[in-house]
Amino acid sequence: MGITSAIVLYVVIWFLTFFVILPIRIQTQGDVGQIVPGTQAGAPAHHHLRKKAWITTGIAAVLWAIAAWVIVSGMISVRDIDLFNRMGSAAG
Repeated sequence: MGITSAIVLYVVIWFLTFFVILPIRIQTQGDVGQIVPGTQAGAPAHHHLRKKAWITTGIAAVLWAIAAWVIVSGMISVRDIDLFNRMGSAAG
């Protein structure tokens, strides 16, 4: 795995993890009881984005390390996920 593909893999894992973490423990304006005029009651009052970004960075680093190890070690290759047997049917 090259450096560019490693960075792309980390960014994809980071954003996927971030979108999973975002709705956890969010306090909406309706929950707090202080709805700002012109906004919906479901709009976040306390979103804690910096804390969630740091949590996401840690989780994504662990997930990336596992995924990179699996890819570099060769445990799973392209031939393993060849659903239509395109690579093995050319010779026989």
